[in-house]
Amino acid sequence: MGGLAFPGDGYRLPYEGGDRVGRGRYYKTPLIEKAVEMAARNYPLAENAIFHSDRGSNYTSCQFAATLKKYGLRHSAGRTGICYDNAMAESFFAALKNERVYRTQYPTRQHARRDVVRYIEFWYNSKRRHSGLQYRTPQQVHNEYLEQQSAA
Repeated sequence: MGGLAFPGDGYRLPYEGGDRVGRGRYYKTPLIEKAVEMAARNYPLAENAIFHSDRGSNYTSCQFAATLKKYGLRHSAGRTGICYDNAMAESFFAALKNERVYRTQYPTRQHARRDVVRYIEFWYNSKRRHSGLQYRTPQQVHNEYLEQQSAA
């Protein structure tokens, strides 16, 4: 299926209209940079926001550090051998694979990409209830957050 990189915000995946997630055949630094750039272009980033990742070479490269600096992001890396540091991302990918990818045969990569986008946009973010969000959808939590911000 290729690579999928997403800069999540803790409750929803910023993927709408196929324009928010970097995609590529291989999971390399330019793919991740593209995902960060798309997020920065489409969402206001909080001052000193933190980008958390594992310690893969694509995240620890000077090239990627420059991208984070460009957008005023701080880097946080998970501890070696501690799977809980990336539990949110691992949980998402497990759901994606178990609920969608493993149940579908894709004739081409393009079909797979479109199907994954539909899963994220029309199911995972807008209809799927999450126990970690008190059985609300990510979109509901995001809307509540925006309401709180506008009221403040």
